[in-house]
Amino acid sequence: MHENGVACKDPAAVVAEDFLFGGLDKPGGTTSKRFGFTANQVQIPGLNTLGESHVRLDVAPGGVFPVHYHPRAAETALVLEGSVYFGFVSSYPDNKLYAKVLRKGDVFAVPQGLVHFLYNNGTAPATLYASLSSQNPGLVLLGNSLFAGALPDDLVAKTLLTDQHTVQTIKANFRRP
Repeated sequence: MHENGVACKDPAAVVAEDFLFGGLDKPGGTTSKRFGFTANQVQIPGLNTLGESHVRLDVAPGGVFPVHYHPRAAETALVLEGSVYFGFVSSYPDNKLYAKVLRKGDVFAVPQGLVHFLYNNGTAPATLYASLSSQNPGLVLLGNSLFAGALPDDLVAKTLLTDQHTVQTIKANFRRP
């Protein structure tokens, strides 16, 4: 049987290693030089179908995990090292900002589907451990959705209350490596 696209293991074949993920003591995983972070997704086979996922984030000084949302998950993030400015924006029409500078040992929660961000405004690298309430949380980067995709320039300009030239200038930044 398959759950969430991953085959379920025969319970008779389950071993302790199915519940272990080693190596989170070091940065690694997906690197974004543009934004200054690495993300290492935690893969624990024994969690298949249990509705959760985890990631280690390392953010360089001045780096960001850009404005984004997870359509299918709430998120909690624990700061392991450093400090970051972390927050989310409530839904329309209030669009209220809930944000704090977090330091080692602080945990911040983001409700499902809300736009949020992470900014290392400190002088040292920051490391966080994030837990999401879905095995498949999804990730929508707002900047990429608006400027790296195929939305027409006039639509984006009207959405952002600006002009097409400004949109084209910003889109050029998203085409650079």
